Amino acid sequence: MRVAITGASGLIGSALARSLAEDGHGVVRMVRRPARGPDEAEWRPEVGYVDTGGLVGADAVVHLAGQPIGPARWTRGYRRKLWESRVPATRALATALAGMDDPPPRLVSGSAVGFYGETGARTATEDAPRGRGFLAELVAAWEDAAAPAEEAGISVAHARTGIVLARSGGLLGTVLPMFRLGLGARLGSGRQYISWIALADEVGALRFLLERPDITGPVNLVAPEPVTNAEYTRQVARAVRRPAVLAVPGFAMRAALGGFADEAALISQRAVPERLRGAGYSFHRPELAGALSDIA
Repeated sequence: MRVAITGASGLIGSALARSLAEDGHGVVRMVRRPARGPDEAEWRPEVGYVDTGGLVGADAVVHLAGQPIGPARWTRGYRRKLWESRVPATRALATALAGMDDPPPRLVSGSAVGFYGETGARTATEDAPRGRGFLAELVAAWEDAAAPAEEAGISVAHARTGIVLARSGGLLGTVLPMFRLGLGARLGSGRQYISWIALADEVGALRFLLERPDITGPVNLVAPEPVTNAEYTRQVARAVRRPAVLAVPGFAMRAALGGFADEAALISQRAVPERLRGAGYSFHRPELAGALSDIA
């Protein structure tokens, strides 16, 4: 299999590229500069340019590029970056693929469980309706931007990913040093659910989707058992053998992070991987304690 990847230098993209290469698959990294060899293809989504010549013969494209959701204060400028790095970029890629004489038959496009907004204690399968707020609107537009590829007959899956757990990078990698110092803290009430997935399963699920082009539309890439923020905090602290008795009040998070606090950190999202499980994907790390044992 020959797979082209956008965002190949990021946390998920680099792990996916490494996994595919180790198993003998060809990887084409899509880069924002002139390509330096046959394993690279240039794309400049900000101006709508994709060098489709570098994608000829590819079996699939995995689209993972995008400005990190956070942790960051969602100023008007940051929201613009989140939008522009996803919606126009996805549309440019999908349009370029649709215009190829013989396009890659499979596109797995990044997405997020932020689509569901606040779910409270209710579980959200892929059939759940779109939630409210900027992030839910962004994810919906992000997925809609892949329409040109679908209309051209390309099999498209939207990988709605939760919080990816890894030692370095991602939200856990950002706060792990604090936990190791005994400064880990519950966020807000701690009752809000977190939809998480181990990096090994994020990569495994993406590869599963590459091998199953019959699976189209939204697919939740999350572990089977979401946990509350309080439980997550306890388990991370236990994994690093340090206490975690602190709490960050919601008002303090809102003051520091604005919309990110209300739509990502303090919101309850209890997404479950119904389509993955129904299709037969077997999780490597279905429980949080096991996932953390690989990291801490």
